[in-house]
Amino acid sequence: MQAQVKKAIEMLRVSGYDGYVVGGALRDFILQKEPTDIDITTNAIPPEIVKIFSEYKVIETGIKHGTVTVVIESFHIEITTYRVDGKYSDNRHPDFINFTLSLKEDLARRDFTMNAIAYNEKDGIIDFYNGEKDISEKTIRCVGDAFERFKEDALRIFRAVRFASVLSFEIEEQTHKAMQKNKELLLNVSVERLYVELSKMLCGEDIKNVLLKYIDIIGVIIPELLPLKGLSQNNPYHIYDALTHTAVAVSCIENVLYLKIAMLFHDLGKAKTYTEDEKGIGHFYGHSEISEQMARDILRRLKVDKFTLDRVCILIKYHDLKLMKNKRFIKKWLNKLSKEVFMELLLVKKADDLAKNESCFLRIKFYEEIKEMAEEIIAEGSCFNLCDLKVNGKDLINIGITRGDKIGKTLKLLLEGVIDDEIPNEKDDLLKTALKINE
Repeated sequence: MQAQVKKAIEMLRVSGYDGYVVGGALRDFILQKEPTDIDITTNAIPPEIVKIFSEYKVIETGIKHGTVTVVIESFHIEITTYRVDGKYSDNRHPDFINFTLSLKEDLARRDFTMNAIAYNEKDGIIDFYNGEKDISEKTIRCVGDAFERFKEDALRIFRAVRFASVLSFEIEEQTHKAMQKNKELLLNVSVERLYVELSKMLCGEDIKNVLLKYIDIIGVIIPELLPLKGLSQNNPYHIYDALTHTAVAVSCIENVLYLKIAMLFHDLGKAKTYTEDEKGIGHFYGHSEISEQMARDILRRLKVDKFTLDRVCILIKYHDLKLMKNKRFIKKWLNKLSKEVFMELLLVKKADDLAKNESCFLRIKFYEEIKEMAEEIIAEGSCFNLCDLKVNGKDLINIGITRGDKIGKTLKLLLEGVIDDEIPNEKDDLLKTALKINE
């Protein structure tokens, strides 16, 4: 445990108060993981906490809920007074809170048993609700009545799914039943908070199984995923239904959030575009474009940042692009997409094929070869962008091409000629060609 945390607990103790590490930090310690946030619970009320830590920076933004953040040697520690929560009228926040002197009452209000454990060096682990046992058995179980816990705070439903993905834990049966029964309460939760949980869930180790097992709950937030469940693809390239293919693809892509989102949404349009030919083979003509638009609508609804929205959508739009292993093709797409997006598109196509029939795995080597060729083009300094051309708008003006629309069109044609190896990327050759274009 960090020295700053020990110091905070000791300062509370010598002032006559309890102090325990609690919640996710303790869970992570037990799992031998490095915690990101440290929470301490105490029977000291906020004014007393402020007084005890007066020599340190104290942030009082959560003081009305009993929480004070203390900064010890640049380390932020949230210290919260034991409390019991009032009624949750909005299924998200308690109408009021009351401080209590009972650690057991404070732990009773928490979401899951694995988060309802307390610890300090003097008393050891305090575990009223068998949270340590549930951690050892990799079980997510609500503290007390699961139905009440989810009615109090509906976000806990999605947090359970997130924990299942991140920790590779199983959700206990009664907890799962309560989640299913109360899942529509998620509609009362802000999209910003849901997106935070979704983001963590997608980057979890067990995301494939979680998507398949809890799709009905995830579908409350993203109903566009539900039509993929059980959607047979009837195609020799596919061995999974559309949802299973999606889940496997998400698990196969690198652990970068916007790449995970791209794989989650890349085939949304399949339910709307499915057709069969005379042999009964399934096809999804135009599904990439429809998937892109559906993804754009979802991401706007979730209020994601512009970079994520744009990057996800362009990867989905071109995820079905037929690649060719020649420098002319690669340079054109490096120009169209940018170096970064082109390389990420290769990752998307790789993950997509790893979620298909094993015969498609042979394409992985093909993508690696294209990547090597692209890297070679970049390393050579080959021209595939206007900024790489040996002429610019000013050069065209100097030879008499002065209209703005003609300058733009000419530069574009010159770049196409260079990419196609029809014109050397040399100033004299480019200017001669420019004059011919504008004769």
